[in-house]
Amino acid sequence: MGATGSGALLAVSDLHLGYAENREVVEEIRPESDRDWLIVAGDVGDVFADVERALALLSRRFARVVWAPGNHELWTTRDDPVQARGDERYRRLVQMCRNLGVLTPEDEYPVWTGDGGPVTLAPLFLLYDYSFREPGTTKDESLARAYETGVVCTDEMVLHPDPYPTREAWCWARVAQTERRLADVDPDLPTVLINHYPLVREPTRILRHPQFAQWCGTELTADWHLRFRATAVVYGHLHVPRTTSYDGVRFEEVSLGYPFEWQPWGLSPRPVRRVLPAAKLSS
Repeated sequence: MGATGSGALLAVSDLHLGYAENREVVEEIRPESDRDWLIVAGDVGDVFADVERALALLSRRFARVVWAPGNHELWTTRDDPVQARGDERYRRLVQMCRNLGVLTPEDEYPVWTGDGGPVTLAPLFLLYDYSFREPGTTKDESLARAYETGVVCTDEMVLHPDPYPTREAWCWARVAQTERRLADVDPDLPTVLINHYPLVREPTRILRHPQFAQWCGTELTADWHLRFRATAVVYGHLHVPRTTSYDGVRFEEVSLGYPFEWQPWGLSPRPVRRVLPAAKLSS
C-alpha cells in the first residue's frame, strides 16, 4: 500500500463536528498530494451520521484514511437515530468505515511505504480503565472527587460498555486482544501506534483539571511505544496539540478541539499534522 518514496502521512483528531465552526474547518482539509494518507484518531463527532459524512468526505480526498475511535463516536445519545450501544455500536462504526474504504483497528495493519517508510501503521482501540487517577486512591475515591469538583466526563452517562460489565472491563479485553496482535507485527519494521488516548500518562500532567486524567488511558500501555518499536505515537483526546518525546519516541497530539479552544488564537486553524516524513530538527 502507498507509493514508494512519495506522499506524506498526515494526522488529525477531535474534529467534533457538532460545532458549525469545526465543520467549516473540516471542509478545508485537503491532502498535499494525491498520494497522502490521513490518520483520523477519533472524536469525529457525537452522532453516527456526522462520523459517516466526515469520513466519506476525507476518504474521497486522501489516498487512504486510517481511523481509530474516540470516546465521542461511542456515545449513545437520545438525539442519535442510531441507538446501538457499546461493542455493537463500535462494530457498526467499523462496518461503516469498511463500506467507505476506511481502515479500522479490526483490519489488517497497513504498511506505509511512502516518505519515511516502510512502517507498520497500527490503529488501536483501547479505551481507559481509570488507572491515570491520583496515586494511592481507589477508582471510587477518584470518581467521588471528580463529582465533588464538577469535573466528570460525559462518558459516565452516555458511553455504555455493553456487553461488558464496566468500561474498564472492556478496556482490559481490548488491551489483551491488541497486545496479541501487535506481538505478531513484522519485527523488522518500526510502527506508528495510533490511539485516541495517549499511551503514557505523562501528557495528562498538563491538564487544567487533573481529575480528568482518569478518563485518558491506561497504565497497561506505558511501555508499548518501546515494546512495539514505535517511531511515532499519534493520539488526541486532550485537546493540547503538540509534539513531545518520551524515551526517545516522538508523540504527536493531533487534536483540533472545540471552537472556544482554538478560536482565541485569532488564526484559521491548521489541524492536520505531519507524522511522516518527520520534520528535520534545525541544528
